[in-house]
Amino acid sequence: MTTSVLVPSSLTREAEDRREATRKLGYVARAATIYRVDRLIVYPDPDGAGKWEDGFVETVLRYAATPPHLRKEMWGKRDELEYVGVLPPLRVRSQTGSGSEGSGSLRQGIVTEVGADGRVRVNCGMQHPISLPVPADMDVEQGERVTVRVSSRRPVRAKLVDAPTTGFDVVAADLDAALSRDDAGLTIASSRYGEPVTSTRLGQLAERRDAEGGMTVAFGAPERGLPSILDVAPDAVGGDQTSDEPEGFDLWLNTVPNQGSEVVRTEEALFASLTCLTLTE
Repeated sequence: MTTSVLVPSSLTREAEDRREATRKLGYVARAATIYRVDRLIVYPDPDGAGKWEDGFVETVLRYAATPPHLRKEMWGKRDELEYVGVLPPLRVRSQTGSGSEGSGSLRQGIVTEVGADGRVRVNCGMQHPISLPVPADMDVEQGERVTVRVSSRRPVRAKLVDAPTTGFDVVAADLDAALSRDDAGLTIASSRYGEPVTSTRLGQLAERRDAEGGMTVAFGAPERGLPSILDVAPDAVGGDQTSDEPEGFDLWLNTVPNQGSEVVRTEEALFASLTCLTLTE
């Protein structure tokens, strides 16, 4: 099961300053963490560009997704990261194995040095970088993020393992490319003009999501919903879409069918949508 979330590059277009824009992206990162999103994809919305630099949304989200002990090593100082101190902690749950071969916790590390003796130095949040042998079936480079299984801190016992890192990845891609991925699963557009989600419909959605092997959920920008971004008439969306629809979505859904506010912010829509769309039968 793979869960991908699409957000536009214009996500922070209405923020009054860079601090508020950064805080808004922190809520997006929290939602991605809470609902175990695998991939957060930033798609371009040039017509809705705001006052921030190109790549601002992607950069701040990438920083937020980076484990705290790796941030200084990976990012240094950048203008886009001026206010990252307001980002909420993600507190991504660590993974723990069991048994003699799987004991210990999995931690993310960054390769700081590659030696000629088949060993690398890795910064994984210990007091100092640690030297580890590279397994024969792995190929790592300096600056690469890797997964380390730490079975003891004193004395240090750890090894590189071929395992996915915890948390979510942040990538940039066009909408068409994101929706056509092999692991896209059920593709859903979140919009107030979509089909209202009901308790009866949720069971059907969960069954279809599982059958598809996951889902991809797309969101619009402040004052620019997906119909505006895609130049689609609001009355042309809703319910199941046919395979030749230009929007490329299987469903257009309204996950806040009785909203009391005139506008549901994108970060609020993420929480509302993922709450119901990640339910099991």
